[in-house]
This record gives sequence, structure tokens and C-alpha cells, in this order.
Amino acid sequence: MIKEVKFEGILLAIIIPRDHSHDGLSFFTPKDFSLQLGYMKYPANHHIVPHVHKTVQRSVSTTMEAILVKSGRIIVDLYSQDKRYVDSEELVQGDFILLVAGGHGYRFVEDGELLEVKQGPYVSEHVDKEKFNEPPSLTSADSSGHENT
Repeated sequence: MIKEVKFEGILLAIIIPRDHSHDGLSFFTPKDFSLQLGYMKYPANHHIVPHVHKTVQRSVSTTMEAILVKSGRIIVDLYSQDKRYVDSEELVQGDFILLVAGGHGYRFVEDGELLEVKQGPYVSEHVDKEKFNEPPSLTSADSSGHENT
């Protein structure tokens, strides 16, 4: 089942579990999102007509981030835009999360690989990110190699 994580009515994340399946084409994001998340499932010999994407002037003011867990097990900690802890979600191989708003951090429970997609161009860490300290309850629970930089 698709899970939406919201805080005070604001969508923070959409989680697509590894066992999600739905025939045809469906989108999980509204048309006005700057990063569109869709899903396709078709039988053998289905054909999608070749196409190009036209040049369209778009404005992107916030960065959305998409993560596919290729291997391992992670915990994604979710925060509001004003850095308040909201929720933690455990993801395993094959799970997918679209981080829509607010903040986030990752804790690797097992060795893992993630595939990340987000809008560019990337300016610099100083311009694109604002790092902050996580709640002590999260750091004290993690005794192994947690990166907090």
C-alpha cells in the first residue's frame, strides 16, 4: 500500500513499497509537482509510442529527492520544514521514497546502496542544503557509524 507521510497537512513523503503492483499507468504526484512520480505495469508486447520531451520553461524553487533502496535496510527520519522531528520510516531493498518537503536524514541499519534522483542543477552544499542536529533520542539509538556532517 502506498503511504503518504504528512505533517500539519503538508505532504513530506510518498513511500512506494517493493511489493506495490498496479496494472497500467498511474501517477502518485499532482501535476503541479516539479518532480513527477509515476508507475507503469504492462504485459509483454505492450508498446509505448516513441516520443521526445519538448523544451518547456519551468521554475523549481524547492528540491524534491527520490530514493530507491538497491540493497540493505535504512531508516529515513523525516522532519518538518522548521526542523521538527515528525516520523521515521524503515525501508528495505526495492522500496522507494519521494521526499517532497521538509527535512530528512538516513540511518543505515545494514550495509546498503541507494539510488538518488533530484532536480538540478546543483549549486553547492552551502546554497542547496541547511544541515541541523537530529534529536538526541535518534542519535543515542544509533551506536554504529552514523554520519552527522
